[in-house]
Amino acid sequence: MTRRHPPPSSSQPAPGTAPASRTLRILLVRDPHDADPLNVETIRAGLVSTGFTDIQTVDADLRLPDVISASQPDLIIIASESAARDTVEHVCVSTQHAPRPIVLFTDNDDAQRIKAALSAGITAYIVDGLRAERVKTVLNVAYARFELDQELRAELDATRLKLAERKVVERAKGLLMQARGISEDEAYKRLRGMAMERGIKLVDAAQRVIDVMG
Repeated sequence: MTRRHPPPSSSQPAPGTAPASRTLRILLVRDPHDADPLNVETIRAGLVSTGFTDIQTVDADLRLPDVISASQPDLIIIASESAARDTVEHVCVSTQHAPRPIVLFTDNDDAQRIKAALSAGITAYIVDGLRAERVKTVLNVAYARFELDQELRAELDATRLKLAERKVVERAKGLLMQARGISEDEAYKRLRGMAMERGIKLVDAAQRVIDVMG
């Protein structure tokens, strides 16, 4: 099941409020190949000035998957001067089993690099730097796109599942029709009756027919 994320909030939750309004947990990932680490501090300062305080800073190294698993951030921000492919891919691979919004701040505006980063799983690619007054807007846009992408993926997965189940049912009907000399409607009725009698899904009944007769 896809993990749902709360919208960005820079305020502490009041007693009794829903978890969606709690402080956002942010993981700020440094590119270990950057010559100037000041960009990370600029981003952190911008976040803090806007009210975000739960910020952890780490390097994009082999420990990153463990850090993500332990800290369970709501959002990941990458600071990379060159938008290095290795750094981007390392972060995206580290979150593939538990997707969350990933924002990349970089000075690289190369079109191919942008395309590669978005294809790898980056939610928002920010080239013109981080200003304190834009922090909330950037995070809101990142969340909006992430949630939309997740919804589209879920719809696609559901469509694929229905198609796969339909193929199983059609195959089972074909086997029954051939073996019993019955019509398609009768084959379907038998599958449905088997499913109802045994309290299972139609596709599960169809799969049992395939296992026995296929």
